[in-house]
Amino acid sequence: MNTNHLSERLAMVASFVPQDTVLADIGSDHAYLPCYLKNIGKIQRAVAGEVVKGPFESARRNVQLNGFSDHIEVRLANGLLAIEPADKVETVTIAGMGGTLITTILQDGMKRLDGVKRIVAQPNIHAIAIRQWAMKNGFLIADEEILQEDGKIYEVVVLERGIAEYSDADLLVGPILRKKNSDVFQAKWEREMCEWKRVIRALEQAERTEEIQKKKTEIEQKIELVRKVLTA
Repeated sequence: MNTNHLSERLAMVASFVPQDTVLADIGSDHAYLPCYLKNIGKIQRAVAGEVVKGPFESARRNVQLNGFSDHIEVRLANGLLAIEPADKVETVTIAGMGGTLITTILQDGMKRLDGVKRIVAQPNIHAIAIRQWAMKNGFLIADEEILQEDGKIYEVVVLERGIAEYSDADLLVGPILRKKNSDVFQAKWEREMCEWKRVIRALEQAERTEEIQKKKTEIEQKIELVRKVLTA
């Protein structure tokens, strides 16, 4: 992967970035995404935020090597603290982290989201946390995609300003993903149900405490939700 060729996962994130937007890529790592988007003429300019010194230096080198220093500013900052009001950021991308960490970044930086019209999130796990955050914070799910790369399954959740209510099943599997109902979607949730059933079998061998029973009931409820989605 480089600034001319992204992984399938990041290419999917890039596909949801609007044309001619001002971007903030949070946790930018090597700044491959903003450099790629600038290289194909899709963004006006970008902020690449990175909290770790090593990737920050790498991102800065990549921006300089590609001749984008006038259009992409690399900043060493925690989460959305990389964004300043003067940047007039319209789109935020956050990719390659857990869903819970992504929502923590969004929640902690809510004041930095003023003016942001779209958030493109690619959680490695626990996408439900992003959907729950959106519903509570004035964002709706504008689009979703799911893909498999190198044996791993990734989801991309696109948020825009708006109010929407989602069912427990929608929050768990994705309101748009369930409608698309792709083979990868089916495979992901078949795999999840197999794992949940394995956990239930293990819990049944454990001491029957109130906590164990509660955990077992929660998993059984998730299995039932997913079963209904897959057989609808």
